[in-house]
Amino acid sequence: MHRRGFLLSLAGGLAAAALGHGAADLGAGTSPPGGGPAVRNPARPASPVSLAARRAPVFGTGPVDPPRGVISGLPGTAPALALTIDDGTNTEVVAAFVTLAARTGIRLTFFPNGRYRSWQDNAAELRPLVDSGQVALGNHTWSHPDVTTLDDRALTDEIRRNQQFLWSTYGVRTPFFRPPYGAHNARTDAVAADLGHPTIALWNGTLDDGTVVLPAQLVAAARRWFTAGRIVSGHANPRPVASVFGELLGLLEERKLQTVTLADVWTAPSARPAGAQVTGPAPGR
Repeated sequence: MHRRGFLLSLAGGLAAAALGHGAADLGAGTSPPGGGPAVRNPARPASPVSLAARRAPVFGTGPVDPPRGVISGLPGTAPALALTIDDGTNTEVVAAFVTLAARTGIRLTFFPNGRYRSWQDNAAELRPLVDSGQVALGNHTWSHPDVTTLDDRALTDEIRRNQQFLWSTYGVRTPFFRPPYGAHNARTDAVAADLGHPTIALWNGTLDDGTVVLPAQLVAAARRWFTAGRIVSGHANPRPVASVFGELLGLLEERKLQTVTLADVWTAPSARPAGAQVTGPAPGR
């Protein structure tokens, strides 16, 4: 079988398995007793990750410090694309993305809203990918409000609550903040920076899946925006996206694009070292 056909078959099978069975059947991880936030269990064997995923990609002359301000595309001329996935309203779709990454080595950046249980339901399978650096995380607020409508106190609560969630569940601090709907201004950027997120991560490509769309529309959006230098925004919400994984992988292969995380391109200096144990919330600032 040709490589493109193999990718289509593999991705289609993974999506079907994930959507058919949900997160509970995708790996050997178990939820922590008591129903509390997931934490790193050093005795739990890591999920298998491909060799390609273990090797951080070469990007230009190497990573640089994350800039203070807005990013909306990748620097340089490398044939790279950052696929970034927001929200997570659907546990099975999050599971499908996690399975896709674990089995194929594709590099992703997730921007979770911690209010959705999908991120705890899939934590056991996702944590090893975060630990290896194949998957990066950013802050997308706790409950997905338009942050420009919030006063400073409410905005601080939204960011900090999600910040604590990312730490207690995945052991990660991140410099990246993605305001829901891309709505932001100088005031909200300053609040985010003061809370440890100096980089406002926007995008210059999209899967156009902010609402329920047909698979053909998703593929058409990918054909338009899957080009070098793009930060492409998608969502782990409606189910149709998982049905076109094969087409998305085939397009990356066809155009010889290398997937990167935002942390591959812009160093995340406060990220937890791989293997470190999470024992509680991050220390307060």
